Amino acid sequence: MASQSMSGPAPAAGTVLTLHIAGMSCASCVAHVERALHKVEGVRAASVNLATEAATVTLAPEARLGALLQAVHAAGYEVVREPRTLAIEGMSCAACVGRVEQALQRVPGVVSASVNLATQQARVETVAGLPLAALVAAVGQAGYGAHAADEPGGAARAQASAATEERRLRRDVALAAALTAPVFVLAMGPKLIPGMHDWVMAILGHHGSWWLQFALTTLVLFGPGRRFFVKGLPALARGAPDMNALVALGTGAAWLYSVVATFAPALLPAGTVHVYFEVAAVIVTLVLVGRLLEARARGRTSEAIQRLLRIQPPTALVLRAGEWRELAVEQVVVGDLLQVRPGDKVAVDGEVVEGASWVDESMITGEPIPVEKTVGSRVVGGTLNTRGALRLRATQVGADTVLAQIIRMVEAAQGAKLPIQALVDRVTMVFVPVVMAIAALSFGLWLAYGPEPALSFALVNAVAVLIIACPCAMGLATPTSIMVATGRAAAMGLLFRQGHALQRLREADVVALDKTGTLTLGRPELTDLVVTADHARDEVLALVAAVESRSEHPIAQAIVAAARAAGLPLAEPQGFEASPGYGVHARVDGRRVDVGADRLMARLGLDVGVFAAQAQRLADEGKSPLYAAVDGRLAAIVAVADPLKPGSAAAVRALHALGLRVAMVTGDHARTAQAIARAAGIDEVVAEVLPAGKVEAVRRLRDGGRRVAFVGDGINDAPALAEADVGIAIGTGTDVAIESADVVLMSGDLAGVPRAIALSRATMRNIKQNLFWAFAYNAALIPLAAGALWPATGLLLSPMFAAAAMSLSSVCVLGNALRLRRFGAAAADAAVAAATPDAARPART
Repeated sequence: MASQSMSGPAPAAGTVLTLHIAGMSCASCVAHVERALHKVEGVRAASVNLATEAATVTLAPEARLGALLQAVHAAGYEVVREPRTLAIEGMSCAACVGRVEQALQRVPGVVSASVNLATQQARVETVAGLPLAALVAAVGQAGYGAHAADEPGGAARAQASAATEERRLRRDVALAAALTAPVFVLAMGPKLIPGMHDWVMAILGHHGSWWLQFALTTLVLFGPGRRFFVKGLPALARGAPDMNALVALGTGAAWLYSVVATFAPALLPAGTVHVYFEVAAVIVTLVLVGRLLEARARGRTSEAIQRLLRIQPPTALVLRAGEWRELAVEQVVVGDLLQVRPGDKVAVDGEVVEGASWVDESMITGEPIPVEKTVGSRVVGGTLNTRGALRLRATQVGADTVLAQIIRMVEAAQGAKLPIQALVDRVTMVFVPVVMAIAALSFGLWLAYGPEPALSFALVNAVAVLIIACPCAMGLATPTSIMVATGRAAAMGLLFRQGHALQRLREADVVALDKTGTLTLGRPELTDLVVTADHARDEVLALVAAVESRSEHPIAQAIVAAARAAGLPLAEPQGFEASPGYGVHARVDGRRVDVGADRLMARLGLDVGVFAAQAQRLADEGKSPLYAAVDGRLAAIVAVADPLKPGSAAAVRALHALGLRVAMVTGDHARTAQAIARAAGIDEVVAEVLPAGKVEAVRRLRDGGRRVAFVGDGINDAPALAEADVGIAIGTGTDVAIESADVVLMSGDLAGVPRAIALSRATMRNIKQNLFWAFAYNAALIPLAAGALWPATGLLLSPMFAAAAMSLSSVCVLGNALRLRRFGAAAADAAVAAATPDAARPART
């Protein structure tokens, strides 16, 4: 991200900036902040008002906003900041991105600015209170249009603008092609078709042919091609040339030279009177065709957002004034009762208050199996009710629904810049001026040393250099891949809250997993019940569960839940009694039942040796066994544990297939943790960690320069998620954990972790392919366009072919990015399966 910092653009002398300060409570605070601001270099005056909680600062040119923010922070306060999103109009290449970013960064009060060519948006962070008009004006002075992307109707306005531009391009391409075709035939036909030269001379004559080409080419350049001159020439005048300037210079030079050759040939040296009208016309037509293909491809890259927007139904059946009414979803308020019929989509987030059904949540979580919903269950807007009727109470509506949050996350990730984009930004800021210099040098060398007619050779090669070097492909290489990848991820139930996670996740060396709720189900379950030969399993389970029904302990609740799941009736226990450190006792249907540790059995005089083998196995699995006695006789050995999620071991194997080490961080006893690690196939175990120690555990896993991705779901995981190089939150976890993470797995299935990593790797491969194509294309073809092959082979690159190649480069980059649309859960699993499985993996510790 480009940002205004200590070394950023300087403000104009005497600039007055208002900073809203958070955290002040008294006159002493005011004095602290004023002193801190006065110490900053370039601050001429600073006045802080406690009532308005604002500081008014007068700045000299050497002042930097970053220094002001740091000074206030060091004093113990914070400058209130505000995120803004602007829709930018008129950008066409990577150079445009740089110009807009620079213009925004120069606005006093802008903390950072990041512009995305693919989304045509700028994300700007400013000090609170900075007028939007200041940002819009700055973009306007740079030669582009801007408006608030999140203003009412902003999304619809952006879609309408894109559709209008595509329609205009289709019209202009058709007109340009119709006008260019005769020019091309008149210019190239006599050279390619025998007898056509004589026919043209007989019908039109030499000058008539040139005059007709002039008329048609002029219509092309100043009709459909007018956009290049209207935008390119002012940019050139400002000293900030862009792609439009390159096209305007190239086609304008070819047209102007041809006009002189047609109407004032005496002004040109002998032997150089040639026309290149077809070059100018064909270049404009081909560039417009490329722009049209880009516009269509850009529309396809944003399909993910459009699909998400279409998920929510437009209306809902709401109970109002005692009757059911079909209302627009925007009219639903929190607390409304909604009726959801079989086959209907859920309109808003809510809680089921009546009915039972199975709801297809695949559009949110990516998981295809419907989920059972009963009274008390939460439902998410946009999901599909498949069977029964549901009545629910709205709990979140509008911008607060899960779907709305997902859309915001995807939009934010799509508009982000990856660290790899910094290289592209640095190159493209100087690229266009360098290309113009190369074109001028090529013109001069050909004019001085080229064969006759040297002027013609100089013009053709300079135009070819200008046209072939348009940096469109460079600007589209990274953002288009990000847009497609984050959209596909959302369809798979993977939300990249931070765009940079797409790159950092690929670089991870270790995946650290929280145990409870992440690797395991997060709730204890009855895992083992082995009875003696003279007892029946269901009978013992019903008796033990009846006793434990009086206890609130999680182990007791797990046993009761298992009995109820088996459909066993539970009798009312009599005389319940708990013995701390030993167990519990009660009478059930007249029978005495004792449940507890081996020491309780010893107190009762019962030998548990008959279960020695089972006890040893349970100990090896990290489980603590309990025993049950009925009427004074040993009846069963029981174990309750928090079991692994069904897909945890498979997810760990998939991570290993990707060449990653897997660690587990848990507060459990080391023996229990090691047992879980063996069952899941985990490499490293960090056990007996207090909640506050998880951050230190992540730091320890970083030893040796390793990069760590941490996966967790609880409130106590939030600091570790923030500390890790990439934080991955289980979507079924807490809001705090999700807000601290870079990536969210909506389904809660750990299989999403290797899928996210596989997608990250596929995306980075795609971006590198795009960048290689964009840079290698220019590196290879600019010398060719300048005539580097002429001395050895006599070959030159026609400006027409240069235009076709330039348009093709952008289309290839977009087409390559769109391949990521085929990346789904199956493709991710296939990518994991195809990953090199023999990556060096140290022994488990």
